[in-house]
Amino acid sequence: MKKKLIWIIPLAVIIVAVTSVVIYINIYYHADSTALAALVSDDKVTVTETDYGWFFDGPSDDSALIFYPGGKVEETSYAPLLHRLAGEGIDVCLVKMPVRLAFLGINMADSIIGMYDYDHWYIAGHSLGGVAASYYVSDNPGRIEGLILLASYSTKKIPESVKTVLIYGSEDKVLDLGKYNDNRSNIALCIGEVIIEGGNHAGFGNYGKQDGDGQASISAEEQQTRTVEMIMQYMVSSGK
Repeated sequence: MKKKLIWIIPLAVIIVAVTSVVIYINIYYHADSTALAALVSDDKVTVTETDYGWFFDGPSDDSALIFYPGGKVEETSYAPLLHRLAGEGIDVCLVKMPVRLAFLGINMADSIIGMYDYDHWYIAGHSLGGVAASYYVSDNPGRIEGLILLASYSTKKIPESVKTVLIYGSEDKVLDLGKYNDNRSNIALCIGEVIIEGGNHAGFGNYGKQDGDGQASISAEEQQTRTVEMIMQYMVSSGK
């Protein structure tokens, strides 16, 4: 009987651990119908599913942006924002992260950059995806011209050659403003810091209300439109 218990107890622990991991992986914020509709090509932007995620091919032939999604958020939730951005003049590579955690795919930008022939490369990320994107920029000086952090911050020093734009909503209750301010000095060249009045944490994507977030007083569409305007104004225009 004791010999059986020696085997049964570890097996039970393993089963519980595996089950917990499976449950964790499958709990995430899902893209809504608006996001799925933005995955359809139109007369300005061709949307293609790729090995790394999704490619939004607009009128640009020299500038592209790599986008790292927020933690536990379905990557396609950001399709409306990125479709609109591609239509304004910067093609976008949306990355599908392993188990929807950008820290497990920090260096995915490497292979993406090698796939295309653009003169200007930018990288952006939302929340945890922004922190991961900043890691990539810090560890790969010279590969990226600009960094866009949406409701996020960098815990590592960003090279002085990298233009950085910081954007978050006034009603964001998920972003830790204490850490945001503590890490502000890591940004050597901040060319724009924007607080979108009425915006919140989840408004950069289309995946519904996020736990602990504030109530937005503007629509996700309006928040994303404002975000596109700021990216094009501060980042892309200054790079040409």
